[in-house]
Amino acid sequence: MSFKGVGIKYFALAIAVIAIIAGVYFTFFRTNGFEKTTATIISITESEFSTSEDTDYDVVVEYTVNGQKYTKELDYYSPSFEVGKTVDVKYNPDNPSEVHGGNGFGIYILIIGVVIAAIVIFSIVRGKMSLKKIKETGNVGKEAFYAPAQLGEERKLYFLTDLGTPKYGHRIEDASRNVLYEAKMTKFTMTSPFGFDFIDHEHNKTTEHLVGHEEETDWNSLILDNHYTLTFDGEDIWKHLKRNNIRVDSTLGGGSDKLIGTNYTIYHNDVEIARVETTSQYVHEEDAEAHKIAKAVPVKGFFRIWTRAKDLEPLFVTLVAFARTGATADNGGNRKTLFNTLKNGLRML
Repeated sequence: MSFKGVGIKYFALAIAVIAIIAGVYFTFFRTNGFEKTTATIISITESEFSTSEDTDYDVVVEYTVNGQKYTKELDYYSPSFEVGKTVDVKYNPDNPSEVHGGNGFGIYILIIGVVIAAIVIFSIVRGKMSLKKIKETGNVGKEAFYAPAQLGEERKLYFLTDLGTPKYGHRIEDASRNVLYEAKMTKFTMTSPFGFDFIDHEHNKTTEHLVGHEEETDWNSLILDNHYTLTFDGEDIWKHLKRNNIRVDSTLGGGSDKLIGTNYTIYHNDVEIARVETTSQYVHEEDAEAHKIAKAVPVKGFFRIWTRAKDLEPLFVTLVAFARTGATADNGGNRKTLFNTLKNGLRML
């Protein structure tokens, strides 16, 4: 699993639990039964583990137990330390050479763990509240549905994805670069779904949605297919499409720029609404020609579209699913695309 979105939430929570347990141990149990004494700092030297960004120091102290002197390295450093200064330490009465310098380090770890846990819990609660609020405002979430497709004259459109920013969005343009439909990120977060405004410029309609981080399951197996997904208003995106009777037939093939990419035929209620091909980041033909990308590798999140659908919402949501994940098939994997390609090839023989 990748540590993004839901994955990073659980990963951070696991780190928080480990930090809290370690903090409690170092603070309350590590020196349980130890006795307190005073030690004198006899040397402070730069540690061999120091880096150009962070300088560490080794502190050596001297203390006396039952008339015997011990010289040991302390297990922490403070900027207030000076050679000759005395500090309180705790030693093991059964083994006086075992010494620790107090509970500061343990408390520090404990605080970090509590803060991380609080952030994760807050993000979970905030995400659920955001989802509840969005569901109350309109036709979203598991109750969402798309009206039956209305078809008209075929038009050629272009799907683009923003690059170079974590707050990346998507848009559909026509040949004149007029934006017809777009998704603008309104809330960026590391541990909960992103907030988006989906804007239908043709019908002057804006809908709020929560789009989750991409989740990747990499099996590295010949038997099991890798799986890529995200949530859309709290629902797995592929289940969302299936529930709305959106089916995608995907095959590998050459595009109009002679690129070897994925071609899609998208159906809504068994009615073909679009044919789509993966392109480079230069989706407009004149840009592709100017940048000489005839042999370039296709880029995820950039498509050419031929559609007769008057309502672009089902098409747009479908392409967002492919643009934001690593999947090429409507089940969240890639094997289905390969099998469809082989099956079509056998038909042509």
